[in-house]
Amino acid sequence: MKKVSEEKKAFIDKFLSAPLIARMATADPNGRPHVVPVWFGWDGNSLWISSFANTRKMGELKTNPYLSVVIDVAEENGANNAVVFEGKCELITEPRSLVEQKSTWIYTRYLGEKGVLAKDPQSWIHDPLNTIIKLTPEDTFVWQM
Repeated sequence: MKKVSEEKKAFIDKFLSAPLIARMATADPNGRPHVVPVWFGWDGNSLWISSFANTRKMGELKTNPYLSVVIDVAEENGANNAVVFEGKCELITEPRSLVEQKSTWIYTRYLGEKGVLAKDPQSWIHDPLNTIIKLTPEDTFVWQM
């Protein structure tokens, strides 16, 4: 990640510790955008997203690995906090143990320790099409209002 101030880094880490919904944007070979909501995990350096290899977003990332992700929250008082990450991602399919470990971590953030043990998402975690998208941002933008 490009250098951001310690204040912004602290904001990003705290803000992304909550299980918020991210919106991830990819583009097809003609430049047509595609935006989808996704669950994620943030480790302080990289954003991790679980997805299936046969989805549109994955097909687009295989052709063009650049993506943009926004996570934002609009408050009733008009305040808006947001983080935007942009950069070239890595698609991780092996080792399967890493894919399963990162998927479990992501799903646990949203479903809890018990919820992650249900049939779904266990079938998603262990599906051979499950892939991890790792984005270590090249550019980061922060809104704090």
